[in-house]
Amino acid sequence: MIRRSHGTPIAIGAGLIWAVIGSSARAESIDLPDARAFLSATASGVQIYACEYGSDHALGWVFRQPRATLYDANGAAVIAHSTGPSWEARDGSRIEGDIIAQKPSDMPGSVPQLLLRARSTGAQGLLASARYVQRVKTVGGVKPTAPCTVQHQPGSSPYIATYLFYR
Repeated sequence: MIRRSHGTPIAIGAGLIWAVIGSSARAESIDLPDARAFLSATASGVQIYACEYGSDHALGWVFRQPRATLYDANGAAVIAHSTGPSWEARDGSRIEGDIIAQKPSDMPGSVPQLLLRARSTGAQGLLASARYVQRVKTVGGVKPTAPCTVQHQPGSSPYIATYLFYR
């Protein structure tokens, strides 16, 4: 169900650099036995945070939204990923997801791997039939290491991941 990747594209300006991220571990707790993957895309972007007061009255980084571009196997940008979380294809099809399971990344210091239930919120097209989305092979994206000192201060952390879309 999940193919092993030999490399992951990272967007740098207008080009792509391939970073080798070998991982043979399968995401057991987020696997889908009754769904069929129809698209695998590699994301390159940032996880966006804001410096906010918590219940302990101390400032800390709070996750706000992702912002990433997803690339197909040929390196073409095919999907924009943002708030919701949501994914929008170039054909206007759009889905939003709700997290239903997660597990730690295989890469220390990285955002968790996720399983999300998807619902269509856009036009017919590439993503309209998606029922689930998996985020696997995550690298980076955790809270910024810079000090959080001013309320509402923005911060971000680069990340890459593989997104699998299922019918």
